[in-house]
Amino acid sequence: MIRSLFNSIPLGVRYVLFSAVGFSLMSSLVKLVSVHGIPVMEIIAARCLVSVVISYVDVKRKGISIWGNNKKWLVARGLIGTVSLMCVYYALSTLPLAEATILQYTHPIFTSLLALLFLGEHIRSATAICIALCIIGLSFMVAPDLLSQDHSYLPLKSVFIALLGASGSSIAYVIVRKISNSEDSSVIIFYFPIIALPVSVMLLVISGDFVLPNFQVLIQLLLIGVMTQIGQIGLTKAMQTLDAGVASAYSYIQVVFSVALGWLLFKEIPILTTWIGGSLIMAGALINLLGGRKKPSA
Repeated sequence: MIRSLFNSIPLGVRYVLFSAVGFSLMSSLVKLVSVHGIPVMEIIAARCLVSVVISYVDVKRKGISIWGNNKKWLVARGLIGTVSLMCVYYALSTLPLAEATILQYTHPIFTSLLALLFLGEHIRSATAICIALCIIGLSFMVAPDLLSQDHSYLPLKSVFIALLGASGSSIAYVIVRKISNSEDSSVIIFYFPIIALPVSVMLLVISGDFVLPNFQVLIQLLLIGVMTQIGQIGLTKAMQTLDAGVASAYSYIQVVFSVALGWLLFKEIPILTTWIGGSLIMAGALINLLGGRKKPSA
């Protein structure tokens, strides 16, 4: 029964779920190592070092050129993705896991609009409803203080940087969608760490903030790279299979995973509004799924 239910899920949606699990675990690991005093640039460098090796092996396994066909777009995607990654990791290290993830996942709004403007993709009514429900759900989860006397404080600088990272992610996603028909997914994935690695190492050297990790933290740093690669593979495959707006709308499920991990790893116990928000997100994903199915011909 479970297998038949899984097989009934469209391939692109499965890729999104695969990606969400990888990125949720990655976010949790970033927060874990930041507690040990590892700076953001060192985390990025470690993550990209692992990704470069895995990506290079994957490209060579396919017997294709690592440099691709659309070098300008690939470099642009790598540069924008690097800046976005810096913002996202900073937010993860300075904000609670759930809030950092929620702010990051405002990007589908930007993605859908950019896809409409530059790719000519139509935003279906089901996708619009999904995004609306997700935004309402995220509001419940990120701002419970609006409904109670328990006011929480989020650093304005961290919130702004998180939103900047989200907008950068949306641009990177649209670029992936634009070149997906002429570039292999492995090449697209490879370009990101090959650009982010030297940039992060250079900034780490300039800042002089390097911290020698112990064995446990070293393993966690390496796992960040592995989980990131899993997330990137799923995301890139999803963007090649689904419209940019649809794929981004489904990716909201990562928020639910992050809330669960925050509870398990950081003792962040979800309150009622979190469960309400999570339910709205799931409802939006279901509407998007059902709305995307073609009606059988008579």
